[in-house]
Amino acid sequence: MRFAFTDDQLMLRDAVRDFLTKEYTAVQVREAWDAAADPTPPEGRLERPVWSALAEMGVVGLLVPEADGGLGMDALDQVLLLEETGRVALADPIVETSAVAAPLLADLAPELNRTDWLTAITSGWSTVAVDIPVEGVRVPFVVDADRADLLVAARDDRLVAVASGALATVAQPSVDGARRLFEVSWDPSSEIVLAEGPAAVHATAAAFDRGALGAAAQLVGLADRALELTVEYVKERKQFGVPIGSFQAVKHHLADALLQLEFARPVVHRAAYSMATGSPDVARDVSMAKAYASDAALLVARKALQCHGAIGYTVEYDLHLWMKRIWALAASWGDATWHRERVAATILGPRPPH
Repeated sequence: MRFAFTDDQLMLRDAVRDFLTKEYTAVQVREAWDAAADPTPPEGRLERPVWSALAEMGVVGLLVPEADGGLGMDALDQVLLLEETGRVALADPIVETSAVAAPLLADLAPELNRTDWLTAITSGWSTVAVDIPVEGVRVPFVVDADRADLLVAARDDRLVAVASGALATVAQPSVDGARRLFEVSWDPSSEIVLAEGPAAVHATAAAFDRGALGAAAQLVGLADRALELTVEYVKERKQFGVPIGSFQAVKHHLADALLQLEFARPVVHRAAYSMATGSPDVARDVSMAKAYASDAALLVARKALQCHGAIGYTVEYDLHLWMKRIWALAASWGDATWHRERVAATILGPRPPH
């Protein structure tokens, strides 16, 4: 059995990394913060040059079937690419649109709308917001709802799509200035029903797992970059005439962070494999991935901040932007505690009522 990624998967990962490293730097992350802080909605279609380029590379439509213009690939092909989007703190809704909404619409969208929606996604012309709660995980706000062309939402035992023109959005504060959060509402008459009853419940659970896996992959990328920034800093910052990276205490901090991250990464990859192969244990494996990735990223953020000292607290320093994204994603799609409880319930059965 082969446990490594294929050469093609690694080549695509490298191509995406090269592109994002050049085109999406901390400058673009700060621009996303500034754009989110502007209460004036943009006139006309919002230009997303990096998003459009990712669509041309096939990244956005990776999970869309080839018959609908996508690449027809799976979660194992996508997980490395989502890590790369996390590594640069990409503000565009790649998890919501590409990992969650695209495969859901491919499976459930009415024939009348399916081709139009999937073509708009794979071409990079449209983004999709998602509101996918599950039992025990409250999702009060929707990411990028004011700029999305479509909302996919789960309500009770229904899964529905709502066009952007029918949405009422109210902006909400966000710990990550580039992550735009909104409270959404709509008239039920504007809904397009995608699924009802058990089919909707099943599809909602699968969509939630794809979102949690996507967040876990991005957390691994975020932590990797935060650790890289810290290593660069401790090589340059000097005390007593020597780099602080030579101090044993600093080495211990960085070793602890790297160890936790390297334990989390294969757990995330395993969850992607389970999802790609349709494993019956996919919910357990996704929860393990999200818990491990959240814990690792939060530890890396804490150790990075400790090694940077007071400068790490300042928004003018790049590390601050990555830490804010880590804090936001660690709490999204279920935090580590919720996912550990789901793993326990999967193995031991649900807790008896008190």
